[in-house]
Amino acid sequence: MHHLRQMASQRGYTTVNEYTDRISGAKAKRPGLDQMMTDARRGKFDVVLVWASDRFARSVKHFLDVLDELNRLNIENVSFRENIDTAGPLGRAIVVIVGAVAELERNLIVERVRAGMRRARLEGQHIGRNPLVLDDAAIQKDLQDGKSLRQIAKGHRVSTATIQRVPSKASSASPGPHPR
Repeated sequence: MHHLRQMASQRGYTTVNEYTDRISGAKAKRPGLDQMMTDARRGKFDVVLVWASDRFARSVKHFLDVLDELNRLNIENVSFRENIDTAGPLGRAIVVIVGAVAELERNLIVERVRAGMRRARLEGQHIGRNPLVLDDAAIQKDLQDGKSLRQIAKGHRVSTATIQRVPSKASSASPGPHPR
């Protein structure tokens, strides 16, 4: 962010807002990007500074859709890392190439992960989390003792939703002792 602020200052730009997302660029719906596009449509700025072109999206189609809309709104896109300005046709062409490479990189990562998981399964390795081992009897006893779901969950170090999924043994248990 520091470099973008410095670049904006050097070019004499006034910063209107800083938009950030903490989720993958592979997702089309991201709060920061969505807010930026909303503000762009409202005419709140005329230049977008980004750290790198591939930060917008990992899909060339999505990337081009965003760029097309920004261009239609007469908003310039400037990338710090690639030092590209989309105001001209050459800058736009280079950005398209960078977007294609980013999409390729994303697809290669996905394929490597899938191949690794297939290999691990073939070797008999467990994939994912280990299954939860719960003491159903102790949970049932806690429920019968009148403890709250939250108390039980905390005691067993699981979520309240997990406690709610523990099957009720009340229907299969025999009735308690009868009063004399």
